[in-house]
Amino acid sequence: MNSLWLIIVSILIFGIAYVTYGSWLAKQWGVDPTRKTPAHTMNDGVDYVPAKAPVLMGHHFASIAGAGPIVGPIAAAVFGWVPVMLWILIGGIFFGGVQDYGSLFASIRHDGKSIGQIIEANMGKSMKKLFAIFAWLTLLLVVAAFTNIVANTFVSVPAAASASVLFIILAVLFGFFVYRKGAPIGISSVIGVILLFACIVVGNKFPLVLSKNVWVGILLAYIFIASVTPVWILLQPRDYLNSFLLYVMLIGAVLGLLFYRPTIQLPAFTGFTAANGWNMFPMLFVVVACGAISGFHSLVGSGTTSKQMDNEADAKPVGYGGMLIECVLAVIAIITAAYISKEKFAELAAAGGPVNVFSDGIGVFMSKFGIDYGVGKSFVALAVSAFALTSLDTGTRLGRFIFQEFFEDSTKETQSILTNRFVATAITVGLGGMLALGSWTSIWPIFGSANQLLAALALITLAVWLKNSGKNYMMFTVPMTFMFLVTVTALLQLLKANLASGNGILILFAVFLLLLAIILAVAGIKILRKPSEKIDA
Repeated sequence: MNSLWLIIVSILIFGIAYVTYGSWLAKQWGVDPTRKTPAHTMNDGVDYVPAKAPVLMGHHFASIAGAGPIVGPIAAAVFGWVPVMLWILIGGIFFGGVQDYGSLFASIRHDGKSIGQIIEANMGKSMKKLFAIFAWLTLLLVVAAFTNIVANTFVSVPAAASASVLFIILAVLFGFFVYRKGAPIGISSVIGVILLFACIVVGNKFPLVLSKNVWVGILLAYIFIASVTPVWILLQPRDYLNSFLLYVMLIGAVLGLLFYRPTIQLPAFTGFTAANGWNMFPMLFVVVACGAISGFHSLVGSGTTSKQMDNEADAKPVGYGGMLIECVLAVIAIITAAYISKEKFAELAAAGGPVNVFSDGIGVFMSKFGIDYGVGKSFVALAVSAFALTSLDTGTRLGRFIFQEFFEDSTKETQSILTNRFVATAITVGLGGMLALGSWTSIWPIFGSANQLLAALALITLAVWLKNSGKNYMMFTVPMTFMFLVTVTALLQLLKANLASGNGILILFAVFLLLLAIILAVAGIKILRKPSEKIDA
């Protein structure tokens, strides 16, 4: 099959879904463009800062994309390209997009509060505490998985490492001139993008070669600093500029496919049990992860994005639209794994994992319309590492928020030292860093399970909120039921596998996550079965 048809048909389907289903969701939930958002009513200049839709889209998309929609579909290719494609399409439109949009909108209607605080408002304080523990443990896995992946990428493509360092400096300068000196966003964007690509050129000239463990240390120091500084200094400007990397990469990939039109070599379906021992149910739906649905997105939407939303109407393009664009990225990712031979795939994966497979594929595609293969591959590696870095510092900031919220006591004038943002960040970074010393292949399945189980809990939370608000919540019932069954099954299988291998840390993670999820799910289902107690939404 010609891979060009896969990307064209996918984009058309996602476009139709955005116009039809996305608009229907907005109508059902009562999105009101005239209502002031928390970014305006609670502006504090640190976390609550209004951002124009393109800037916020850049932050949100760069935060949710990470390496997940690339690593997941490529890892799931062991089942064949058809199951992966179907799950990306169905999951993105009816599962992931609904969760992302709903989480963002619900947070806006709860003063920009996190999913945990939404749970407290609709399910009680004890449920919020349990969810906070679950979410924080999941974020530790996010820190571990993405630190590992970025470090591997920097080792395999040193030019991307040096370009990334320069890019961080550029983002700080961009934020300073736009937010503190009032530089026009249009002119600043043009200059910023030009300098961004200059970073790539310089990075190729002066590759930064360091060992993986050194990079892990540098990355942990970086995410600590990035997660405690005001969002205008680094988070907003870097994520905004990151979005241009992604858009150029997506356009380059699609143009390359138009010129190249490679034939899919990967079998359409390899069987219900893969060669590595994974069963299609539940592992397909866990491993694809962010390419179809991701609980991490609900934390991003309700943790940072909602605090920067300028207008409620922006929630649809940022929340629902952002997820569908990520699905397009996932489709491209599966194509990069599907157009090459088994031997070539194994060679690239051994050299640098799924990110190397993806970078090589897009580099080849772009070479078909005149871009140097080496430059193209380095550019893609930089783009992916930039997304993963964004997920890292956003995930760490969210972990800090959740940790602080857990130990806050509104009845006391003096708070515990654990509510200090530096202490909360240090604990989150430290424990996540310890996990990062392992291999990404051992972390990814447990991360995927925790991430998708987090999505199921977010969906239950949103259903309870809409029910209490007297609104239609049926768009959440099938996704939350399916994701809960998938992830509980996956955690039980992973628990059994880790017991056999003696991996004590991952065994503890699996047990804690499983118990917390079951308690929260039972509580949510009980509330959904009760008569509605309408509250202001």
